[in-house]
Amino acid sequence: MFKKLFGSSEPKEEKILPWIALNSIDQLDIIEEKSKGKTQLIFKHSTRCGISRMVMNQFVAAYDLDLNTDLYYLDLLSYREVSNEVGYKFQVMHESPQLLVIRNGVVVAHASHGGIIDMDLEKFI
Repeated sequence: MFKKLFGSSEPKEEKILPWIALNSIDQLDIIEEKSKGKTQLIFKHSTRCGISRMVMNQFVAAYDLDLNTDLYYLDLLSYREVSNEVGYKFQVMHESPQLLVIRNGVVVAHASHGGIIDMDLEKFI
């Protein structure tokens, strides 16, 4: 009964996603090229925003590790110029948090905030 009310004292195993750090504008051309054979995902995250942290935690918990994608993490505060270039290159308005799904060189879907969790990523694999 106490475990249901207060949670278990046993430590939870932390889920680790196969993040690839996105910290260079040059990587965007690589992402575009790789998207011609494999879906590429970019998760834009603001490290100072509680909502962005909450959405990222929900995304991590829901992410299917068996998806055949490359998953990029962009700390948009540390790499503002990369974040800006993502918007220009892939023609999406900046939001945070934001998830972009890239296939065949273009964004085929994107969402921000709670919409990220609602995305059915399997449709784009």
